[in-house]
Amino acid sequence: MNFKKKHYFFIIALCLLGALSFNGCERDDICAEGTATTPRVIVEFYDASEPDELKSVPRLTVYGEGLLSDENGDPIDEPTSIADNGILQSDLTVLFNINRDNIELPLIIGDEGVITTSRFVLEKDTNLRLNDDDTDDSNTDIIELSYTSEFQYVSRACGYKSIFNNLDVNVEEGDDASFWINNIEVVQTTVNNENTVHVRIFH
Repeated sequence: MNFKKKHYFFIIALCLLGALSFNGCERDDICAEGTATTPRVIVEFYDASEPDELKSVPRLTVYGEGLLSDENGDPIDEPTSIADNGILQSDLTVLFNINRDNIELPLIIGDEGVITTSRFVLEKDTNLRLNDDDTDDSNTDIIELSYTSEFQYVSRACGYKSIFNNLDVNVEEGDDASFWINNIEVVQTTVNNENTVHVRIFH
């Protein structure tokens, strides 16, 4: 066998070795961008007098109760600033001072099978709190979501996701002693994706 043939077989051997090493990296090693992860609770707002009609909440602000802090880490009761896109610069605030007929609420992931609660402040007419007129103010209600977490294996790269079972939602009045939420309907008690509405709020 001459030198050229030896060289040729050496290149083929290297190519086969490279192909085998790439084959060892399974598709499972990368978590695809579209892979389903832990879902949020999808909430829609409806007109209490026309229950089939969506109705935006004016100047709505939504945030996790007791979870806000300022830039120094000190706790604050109410958000007072916004980012350019209208959402507070905090993962703990879902919306700030905008008109919306739907929201997506991230739930606290608890121990599997144990009842866990997540509480959110829903403030209507946030602009009235922010203005200089002391005769007008916003209206704040608190919703409490209770549920149990269930862990589901997704893949080696993505790990586990949580779904939520036995969803229940209740409303409490805020400091203003006045409800703006008339009624709450849990449409889906299992939260396993974001393709459907889980909760309807009437106001």
